[in-house]
Amino acid sequence: MAQLTLIIADDHPLFRGAMRQALEGMGASIDILEAGDLESARKKAGDHPEADLILLDLTMPGVSGLSGLIAFRAEFASLPVVVVSASDDPPTMRRALELGASGFIPKSASIDEIRQGVQTVLDGGIWTPPGVDLGSEHDPEIASLIARIQTLTPQQGRVLGMLAEGLLNKQIAYELSVSEATIKAHVSAVLQKLGVDSRTQAVIQLSKIGAEVLTQND
Repeated sequence: MAQLTLIIADDHPLFRGAMRQALEGMGASIDILEAGDLESARKKAGDHPEADLILLDLTMPGVSGLSGLIAFRAEFASLPVVVVSASDDPPTMRRALELGASGFIPKSASIDEIRQGVQTVLDGGIWTPPGVDLGSEHDPEIASLIARIQTLTPQQGRVLGMLAEGLLNKQIAYELSVSEATIKAHVSAVLQKLGVDSRTQAVIQLSKIGAEVLTQND
């Protein structure tokens, strides 16, 4: 099998170590990169365009709800994202998939399930734990919000992720190597698409999608 490059993004070194052990036992030639926060995960993905997949924790520093997933899908559209989370309730799983995740592995998963999930996504499939009924969205406000987020352009998705990190316009402009005026235009477009009047409201709306996740992160 060809060399695989996988990124593990999680702020707990012990969990990264356990995940690394599980992945290294897949019998393939695997290069594993580790990141402990969203910023270093983005840097790893940017420095390694050959990466085949990223395993992304939902509760790392710099992440609000599913904002890390939204930002990653916007910035690295061709890199499959498998969400790894202690919040394994069906609504969180379903929302993660609707926002572009290729799989969802609970932190309680067995080594076999982790390997099966990763292999399924590497083969081009979508993976969730067997036997879980993802159901449908019962909250019309959340359903509407997810539909609105899906209309964001890649750059707008990146800007929204950075708003969730608490970055100012000038910091976002620096990160994206564009002018502050361009970022102001992006922010206005994002607020309009989300149907809110301020950055704060946008972040509050975003946090509602991952409410279960946020509660664990407090």
